[in-house]
This record gives sequence, C-alpha cells and structure tokens, in this order.
Amino acid sequence: MKKSVWLVTALSLSTVPGAAHAQQEASPWSLARLVNAPPELTISGSVRLRYETIDGQPRAGFNASDQLLDLRTILFAEYHTGPVRLGVQLGDSRAWSGNAGSPLTTGEVNIFEPVQAYVAVDIAHPFGAGTALKLQAGRLLLDLGSRRLIANDDYRNTTNGFTGLRGDVTARGVKATLIYVLPQLRLPDDKPSLLANHGALDRESFDAVLWGGLVTKARALGDTAAELSFYHFGERDGPGRPTRDRSLDSIGARLFRQPATGRWDHEVEGIYQTGRISVGLAPGAPTLPVRAWFARARLGYTFAQGWEPHVAVEFDAASGDHGGAHYGRFDPLFGMRRADFAPAGFYNAIGRSNIVSPGMRVEVTPGKRTDAFIGYRAMWLQSATDAFSTTGVRDPAGRSGDFGGHQFDARLRYWVVPKALRFEADGVALLKGNQLRRAPNAPANGNSFYSSLNLTAMF
Repeated sequence: MKKSVWLVTALSLSTVPGAAHAQQEASPWSLARLVNAPPELTISGSVRLRYETIDGQPRAGFNASDQLLDLRTILFAEYHTGPVRLGVQLGDSRAWSGNAGSPLTTGEVNIFEPVQAYVAVDIAHPFGAGTALKLQAGRLLLDLGSRRLIANDDYRNTTNGFTGLRGDVTARGVKATLIYVLPQLRLPDDKPSLLANHGALDRESFDAVLWGGLVTKARALGDTAAELSFYHFGERDGPGRPTRDRSLDSIGARLFRQPATGRWDHEVEGIYQTGRISVGLAPGAPTLPVRAWFARARLGYTFAQGWEPHVAVEFDAASGDHGGAHYGRFDPLFGMRRADFAPAGFYNAIGRSNIVSPGMRVEVTPGKRTDAFIGYRAMWLQSATDAFSTTGVRDPAGRSGDFGGHQFDARLRYWVVPKALRFEADGVALLKGNQLRRAPNAPANGNSFYSSLNLTAMF
C-alpha cells in the first residue's frame, strides 16, 4: 500500500478514541440460539477477514513491499454434564496474495485444525470452603500469567496449540496452575504448501516438551498482586527436523495492579533463563550454557473525565547474545507480542529478544462501541553484534551502531453491531535507526509502514 494511504489510516487511528483492551462479550446472535442447542451445550464462533500491507519491510530476506489477505474461522463447542466438560474447537486459517518473497509461515496458514479437544472436570470445595480444583486433559489453548511466555495469540492468524494436562487450584486468594504439555507442530510448514493453502493435521511428540506453572496471590501487597512462575522447555531433533536442542528454564516474578478509573496502576516483571543450547543445527553440534533475561516496568494512570484516558510510561528490555562462553539471547517461547510491542503478521519485527525500549501509550474510551490507543517506542539493541529483536538484521562486527529506530503504533476498534460485528484498524510506522539501515543484511528500502484492516463477525 502506498505511504499516502497508510498516513490516512494512521491519522484516523490517532484521532478516534477507545479502550485498548475492551472485553469481548458473547454475541446475541449466537450459533447456539440459531440451532436451538440445549442449555448443557455451548456453541460459539467467529470469522475474521484481514487485509494487511507493508512498505519498507524491516525484516531481512523478504519483499520490500507486500500485501496479504487473511481469513480465520473458529468454531467452538462445549458440553457440560455435572462437573465434567467436553470441549472441541476447530480453527481454519488461510491466506492469499502471498508469493515466494512473502514472510508467509504457519503463523498465517493452518487449515481445518482441531486446536482444542479436551475433557475437563471442575470440583467445588475439594479442600474445604472457598477452594476449587479444575483438571483438563487433551488438546488445549493456554493463556498463563502475563502471557509473555505462553499465550493464545489472538492477533496472529493462527494460534499456539498444546496437547497434555493442566490443573488449576484456588484457595484463600491464591491460585496455582500446573501444566505438562507437548507444543503442537503446525503442519504443513513448507512454503509451497502454505502458499497453496494446503492442510495437514498438526502433530505433537515428546521431541518438544513444556512443563511448569505459576502461583498468583491476588492481594499480596494491598491492591497489588504477586506472581511467581517456572517453566521448562526442552526439544530434541526429530525425523527430518533438526533443532537447536534447547533446554531452557525460565524463572519469573511479577507484581501488578490492574488499571481502574481514577487511580494509578503498575507492573514490574522479570524473567531469567538458564539451561543450554546447541551452537547450530548439525547433529553433535557443541552446546553452550544459556544466561538470558527479560525485564518490564509500567506505570499508568486512568483519568475519570471524558473518555477516561489511560496514560502509561513503560520500559522493556531483553538480552541479546554477546558471544563468548555462554549464549545470551532471550527466548520468548510461545508468548504474545501485540499487547506490548506491535502486530505480528507481516510486520512481526519487534519482540522480546535483544532490545532495550522505553515508551509511552495513551488509551481512551469514548463509548461502549469504540476503543483505540496510540503509542511510541525508542528502541536500542542490547547487544550490537546480535540480530535486532526479531528482524534478522545483524552486524556481527557491531559497527552499525546499537539504535534500532523509533516506532509509532496505533489501533482503532469499533463495534459495527454490538457484540456481533467489530471493525479494527492497526497501523505502525518504524523510522529506522542506524543499525536497521547500515547492517550488512539490512533491507535497503527506507522506513517501514504497516497497516491492517480487520472485520470480525462473532456468533
């Protein structure tokens, strides 16, 4: 899309207000009502059509300008009988208009996949009054803690699926969640199959295992909640699939107070990663110990007047690799990026790896139908010799500097039909710094401009 069109989109985003995280509610035109389902059966779904475009692609190795048309369809059904729930979710994600130079991956295409198929048991008061126990087994979607390591990514056209076990225990204001799961490998994953929208059943195996959990206390320090987490991710080579043989332990701590009208809110989170990783994909490649970290801080305030603007200053940093006797690049595993950084999809350039980034964001809520935000970030490399964030742009000698650039990000959402049909527009401008312009493999295509137009029907 031409820059002039992008600027019109960006202008509309910056002038129409709303809440950045408006809660999605069930549609009154639900599928369950249409099919006259019994009360024990819950049926719902959504269809999202997205057009996204980029000029000045910041990632190395792709078209300078590109466009894509995405379609994501979700059907969900859950049957309740006493304490037992049986659930199934089918997801169908397709994309058109890409070519061999497009950054098309399984993040955009995954055809007719049962991403969830589980049995769950809800037990009330198993350890006395005020306690609860939930057990779930099968194919699952996971949103854990801050969602920065394990998330059901909603902006991306496909999601992260897992197969295994989950348990949740609640007692006296404390909630604990434990998981033992196998991450699903989205298939097919070769470029010709993705361009043709071919399908295959996703696969899980013990070649990749994720286990661990978190404990959250809702009122640990006044209105401030506290959270501790630990996750282990291990992988090994499979037939025809070499890996970096990652064996990573991620230890995290988080303090947070949720936004509310007329008060301050805050969040501080730190994650330390240790373990080992191979230096390459070749069998028998030597391994290095891992020492990596991520940190985030946010301070915000929600005003009570008018559109109830929420203004926040934030800081994110994630380690890069400096070479030497250990590996230092932070691995975000299966985390989301949209809520903190910028869209995935064709942009997908900024994430929790090799970045130091202060910024600010303004969110406004003019009414029940509309929500929006606009944000700004300055971005540096934590290691000048490693690839900047998730762009793949790297200067091994570190002579291109350590400034990645300035990013402006905005989003508008509007309920065309309340609870049933929602419009969304996203826009990002990345004014590239020295590293993204001078590194040996940096695309020579100027600043980056990304936009997407989305229409989602919910039923």
